[in-house]
Amino acid sequence: MDIPSNNITAPRMAERFRGFLPVVIDVETGGFDAEHDALLEIAAVPLTMDEGGYLRSQPTVSTHVEPFPGANLDPRSLEITGIDPTNPLRGALAERQALDHIFHVVREAVRAAGCQRAILVGHNAAFDLGFLNQAVRRCGHKRNPFHPFSCFDTVSLGGLAYGQTVLSKAVLAAGHAFDSREAHSAVYDAERTAELFCSVVNRWRQLELFEQARSGLDAA
Repeated sequence: MDIPSNNITAPRMAERFRGFLPVVIDVETGGFDAEHDALLEIAAVPLTMDEGGYLRSQPTVSTHVEPFPGANLDPRSLEITGIDPTNPLRGALAERQALDHIFHVVREAVRAAGCQRAILVGHNAAFDLGFLNQAVRRCGHKRNPFHPFSCFDTVSLGGLAYGQTVLSKAVLAAGHAFDSREAHSAVYDAERTAELFCSVVNRWRQLELFEQARSGLDAA
């Protein structure tokens, strides 16, 4: 999508979302139960805003995660993700270390943007937020940079902007590529979700600039 360079009244990120920094999160898990099923992968894509008020992705941070003691691993979920939790080459971190790894980068991004806190962006965001919050509770983590219950869901945004709620279809409708062979990787899905979210917000920004320009012409 070609984005106009016009920066009329470009908002700062800290002002755009009430002091929250959008950070795209995708998790891969051992099932659908956030309390009992294992968290196996997590990827985060902090977003930034350029001088024209358009969102851009920052570098992705990710890690494999060791199943917590007693975690359930549903074979059907592992078949979909292709994850082998016993593979030593995964380089998985314990949950606490994994959260520290992700949260450090997110806190730095929040600070750099002049924001107060991060807000999770996800495709079916309640799923990702649920697993993230449960991991935080299990570890007793006291420095979670994310809002505990508010989030942006690209299922709703994709349906609004492009008439598509499935991630692959919404990403394609937004003009981006999607390789189904790479899907169900936390990194790949997080980066495609970030593209979708940025496309929706940037499309709104284009409309905002158009209306500002038209108002200026009407006033003249």
